[in-house]
Amino acid sequence: MGRGWGALAFAAALTMAATPLAAQEKTGNKPGFTLTPGTATIVLMRPEIAVGAQSTGGAFEPNADWTDQARENLGRALAQAQGQLGNEVVNFVEPVGQGAATAHEYRALFTALADSVITYQFFPGNRLPTKKRDGSFLWSIGPEVAKLPGLQGADYALFVTTVDYYGSTGRKLLQVVAAGVAGVGVTAGVHKGYAGLIDLKTGDLVWLNADLAMGGDVRTPEGAVKRVSQLLEGFPGTTAQTAAVLPSAAIQTAAR
Repeated sequence: MGRGWGALAFAAALTMAATPLAAQEKTGNKPGFTLTPGTATIVLMRPEIAVGAQSTGGAFEPNADWTDQARENLGRALAQAQGQLGNEVVNFVEPVGQGAATAHEYRALFTALADSVITYQFFPGNRLPTKKRDGSFLWSIGPEVAKLPGLQGADYALFVTTVDYYGSTGRKLLQVVAAGVAGVGVTAGVHKGYAGLIDLKTGDLVWLNADLAMGGDVRTPEGAVKRVSQLLEGFPGTTAQTAAVLPSAAIQTAAR
């Protein structure tokens, strides 16, 4: 390896030194929130899915084929999981025109909200003063979300976001060089996912499951099943019995 690689590894070392460690999987609930099985209608919003490669420098390079594969595989796995969540879960019917644009904005808003929860509540070192008290899980996207076409009559909206950057050859080489030359750990790949439940009466986030190091290759049916199982782990209203059968049942459906 030449000097260029050494310099690149050194730059990576500086970058990684300033980057916080990825959070372990965390789940948050609004204080006092419970969901009894068989009492609510939940609308599953169209998932936000991004799949691509991670360049040598760490940038995201989208891959349309991988994203299409992930959308199909995750769609199947979520369809199977819907019947195991303890309450009626129906798919959001994507509106047209301005309604479609507004729905996309709310999906992006949910992702930004989940990022904020991870940064300012799930990381103890970054926790805001108002989030240090017990019972301080109070986050919202606003009550206007209930006006989206297709949400009328429902109690909750379930938002799902998954982002996967698979490390490119250059990124993996950098990982080896950085470790060997600079003694620095450089990640090759990003795999994060969020699932959150929004109360449509208030717009409040009442449950969030967020993981910055998720498993499951979403480009395969089996990997998508694993991802969905992790996303919906601890979902409110799910009994221990139904949660236990969810992964195996979904694998059978995805394999057909």
